[in-house]
Amino acid sequence: MILVEVLEKSPRFQNFIPEESNKGIRTNLDLLEEVHDRAHLHSEALKRRVKLRYKTKIKPQQFRVSNLVLRKAHLYQIENKLSAHIE
Repeated sequence: MILVEVLEKSPRFQNFIPEESNKGIRTNLDLLEEVHDRAHLHSEALKRRVKLRYKTKIKPQQFRVSNLVLRKAHLYQIENKLSAHIE
């Protein structure tokens, strides 16, 4: 099978100018740090929003030694979910 680009050059290949490509690469490298900083600020803002949303929905609770707490049931447990934790 012969590829189309072998027979006909694509417009992208025909209009390629190495000097302009190098200028574009240098410009992108100059802006790289700015883009990185902007992404970092966006990430931190997102973390703060998630933290604030979590804190508004969570209800603080105090547990004491005598309280019964729902635990995840494991296959090896014979008793129920509220049974004492025995190691």
